[in-house]
Amino acid sequence: MVVMKPKYLLATAMLCLAPTLMAQSIIQNKSQEELSRVLDEVVVTGTGTEHLLKDTPVQTEVINNKVLRNYAGRSLEDILSMLATSLDFNESDMGSGISMNGLGNSYILIMVDGKRLHGDVGGDNDLSLIDPNNIEKIEIVKGASSALYGSDAIAGVINIITKKHEEGVLLENTSRVGSYGDVRQHNGIGFNIGRFQSYTNFQLQHSDGWQNTAVEHTTGKEPPITDSRNKTSNRHTNWQIAQKFTYDVNSNLQLYAEGSLYWKRIYRPSGRHPHYDVKQYDMEYHNSSAAGGGKLKLNATDYITLDVDYNRHAYYYNFTDTTMMDGYDLKGNFTHYYPYFPKDKMLQSDQQRTMAALKGVFELPWENRLSAGLEYRYDWLRAPMRVVGGRANDWTAAAYVQDEWNYLRWLNITAGLRLTKNQNFGWKLTPKVSGMLSLGDFRLRATWSQGFKTPTPKELEYLYVRDMNGTYLYMGNEHLKPQTSDYYSVGGEYSWKGFVLNVTGYINNVKDMITLVNVPNYTAPAEYQTQYELKRTRQYKNLETAKTKGVDVSLRYAHKEWTAGVGYSYLDTDANLYDSDHDKMKKVTIDGMAHHKGNAYVTWGHRFSDYYRLGAGIYGRMSSKRYYQSDGNGKGYQIWRLSTSHDFGKSNKTSYRLEAGVDNIFNYVDRTPHGLHLGTTTPGTTVYAQLTIRFSQGKKTNNKFNSNLSNSNEED
Repeated sequence: MVVMKPKYLLATAMLCLAPTLMAQSIIQNKSQEELSRVLDEVVVTGTGTEHLLKDTPVQTEVINNKVLRNYAGRSLEDILSMLATSLDFNESDMGSGISMNGLGNSYILIMVDGKRLHGDVGGDNDLSLIDPNNIEKIEIVKGASSALYGSDAIAGVINIITKKHEEGVLLENTSRVGSYGDVRQHNGIGFNIGRFQSYTNFQLQHSDGWQNTAVEHTTGKEPPITDSRNKTSNRHTNWQIAQKFTYDVNSNLQLYAEGSLYWKRIYRPSGRHPHYDVKQYDMEYHNSSAAGGGKLKLNATDYITLDVDYNRHAYYYNFTDTTMMDGYDLKGNFTHYYPYFPKDKMLQSDQQRTMAALKGVFELPWENRLSAGLEYRYDWLRAPMRVVGGRANDWTAAAYVQDEWNYLRWLNITAGLRLTKNQNFGWKLTPKVSGMLSLGDFRLRATWSQGFKTPTPKELEYLYVRDMNGTYLYMGNEHLKPQTSDYYSVGGEYSWKGFVLNVTGYINNVKDMITLVNVPNYTAPAEYQTQYELKRTRQYKNLETAKTKGVDVSLRYAHKEWTAGVGYSYLDTDANLYDSDHDKMKKVTIDGMAHHKGNAYVTWGHRFSDYYRLGAGIYGRMSSKRYYQSDGNGKGYQIWRLSTSHDFGKSNKTSYRLEAGVDNIFNYVDRTPHGLHLGTTTPGTTVYAQLTIRFSQGKKTNNKFNSNLSNSNEED
């Protein structure tokens, strides 16, 4: 590991800066020209239809291809945590631990090309399913969007838009190496033959992991444990291969079919120790998907789309040592203390989902654009060790309609309504209204929307024991009610001579919010009383009230070859739970909340000749303390990064790009003992280098289906 002395930091900064921009701050070179290009970015997520960024009535943050290309992030978590101020991550073996403006993963809808990401593990999405080298841009919409996107969109929506590979022949390779055995590999093969297009994507990710502390948290009655083998980040390897075929039947009809296979294993310290828990199993994940559909253009403005997809995500214990554990014998009978041997696997959850969506967009008289659609979703869960009865299922059907009215050039009003029918919870109407007022260089946006989310099968039927420095019992609750929310936001945007200022205030009132809470003085079922000495019991319950409120601010400036900017997000939360034991309301912390977050950057880029261009920048992210109900709070931190990008060659067919840099230049490390919450899992100062070689020949033009989402790899 590299540890840098302060006196060398200034010199390093001059040699090792990287261009990176946040959200809508895609500003380079000539300030006014680039500002215009930023505001003319095409976005689709806020309304489900195409708008210029400056004209969308829903506040939208965009991280576009230039930003991603210059930033060279190692993962999606890395990209979003640095470039989107309102997002937090608490990565673990179970997933990303993402939160947006105070609400966690289960309230954030993550989509890939407008389709829901599948791969929930323990309530956290596995963002390793997304190859950062195949992202064209990222759109972030905050606040309840259930009227358009249904359940899970109470906090907001993150839409990952992948690259549209339209070259005649494309071969690309990106290889990245870094500290702690970090290896990232991306390979792409694409070709176009007449009306037929194909793209094959492969990615490999590996890390040796690291240990920031050897101390284990104890209850205070036990002696300190200072020789732990548990790691802050475990060694892991994952790979994915994905294939997409597209066929243009004619100039108005395009069909597609795609699928993927994914495998991941997390290698955990194994063995036996008298004082703390050392695991006798690794974690293994399998994911597969298949999808198909098409787009029919009825005329220059109207179209219909149909998408059908199937996803499966399975999670296993892969045993590395002989151990006795509750499980099922070869005949499928449940038994206590069933023996498992090395190389045996035990299924923890098998989540399968089938979805179908039919959507139409139509231009109507008097500057109205109507969107309407039908959706059906079926979820099936098999989890022998985690839900009552071992199986659960759920289905949801919905119809929605949205109208965008823009009769007055300076006023846009968008209103939508969704009618949902759930298998267990019946009917629900969910509305949304947004408006934008344009006055020259100033734009004012306002939104009121409702969110709706039914309890998941896991929240209803969970029953799981976990050893974690003591025994924890996690329980579902069959009496849960659906969650609803009211979201209000008002924001202003001002642009002038290279400056862009955004200020947005919001309030999100969540009724009957579902969260895990501690259950004191709980009497466990008889079978658990005889087997385990429970340290803590936690159960899913509805909170009486939950409110998040805050302000997001960003300021950016560009002048010739320089850009600079800052972002700040303030958040406060308020939640109450009825305490039936004492017949009173009590305050409850919404896990992961931090009052203050921010980021900052300074970038520079210059083309010295037709054969060489240098990009350079410094950027950082900051967070105050993160609060949790139990197991301690996460410490505040500052993380700063330096990197460079180098483009070589003049060939129109082959390009070479080298990125190199230093992460966490001030070597901050959170050494909180294992078992407690961390502010950040960074191992301290690390270095990386990444080389991209790309060959392309022949460019397909006049693609009516992807014209507004084409690649943009220019640097100048």
